Amino acid sequence: MNRRPTTSPTRPRRGARALAVLAAGAALVAVPTASGAGSASATGTTTTTAAATASCSTSWGSLAKTSAPLARGRVTGVRAGRHACFDRLVLDMTGRAPGYDVRYVTAVTADGSGHVVPVAGGARLAVVAKKGATVIPSMPSVAGFTTFRQVKWAGAFEGYTTVGLGVRARLPFRVFTLYDATTNRSKLVVDVAHRW
Repeated sequence: MNRRPTTSPTRPRRGARALAVLAAGAALVAVPTASGAGSASATGTTTTTAAATASCSTSWGSLAKTSAPLARGRVTGVRAGRHACFDRLVLDMTGRAPGYDVRYVTAVTADGSGHVVPVAGGARLAVVAKKGATVIPSMPSVAGFTTFRQVKWAGAFEGYTTVGLGVRARLPFRVFTLYDATTNRSKLVVDVAHRW
C-alpha cells in the first residue's frame, strides 16, 4: 500500500532549533573594530560575517602615499599579519619614524642597480622606507593570505630601503608610521584591503 507523505508536527520545531543554533553560533563570530581588525572567535581563529565584511569598505584609494623625512636608524625586520578586512605588512626599524613612498608599480626595481625584482601577484606595491638597512631581514611567508601574494626584498641603498609586495589585485591601501620614544623604535605599516 502506498502511503502519502504527511507533514510531521516536529519539523517546524527542528527548523526553529536549527535557527537557534545558527543564532548562537553567530554570537561567537568576530566583528571588526573601527580599525578593521577582527577579534578571535571561541575557536581561536579570526572570522567574519556578511555584515562584518560589508563594514570593510574603505576610502583609502590606490594612489601613491608619500611622506618626506629621511630618518637615521635602520630597518631590522619585516613581518606580515592577517586581519578581518585587510592584510598588513610591517617594517620594524630603529630610530624615529621615517618618511616613505608606497605605490603601485609595473615592476619593482632593486635599489642601486635598478634591476627588476620579480614579485608574484596581480599587482605590485613598491614599499620604500626612507631609512637604510645594514642586514637583509628574512621575508615573511604570506601563504594563505587573502590579499598578499609575496613579500620580497629589493635592497637598501643610500639611506633608502625597498620591499616588493605582491598583492592579488590593485586594491585600496593605507600607510602610516608609529614611533615609541621609550625604546627609540619605529614601524612603517602598510595595510591592503581585501576588496574595494
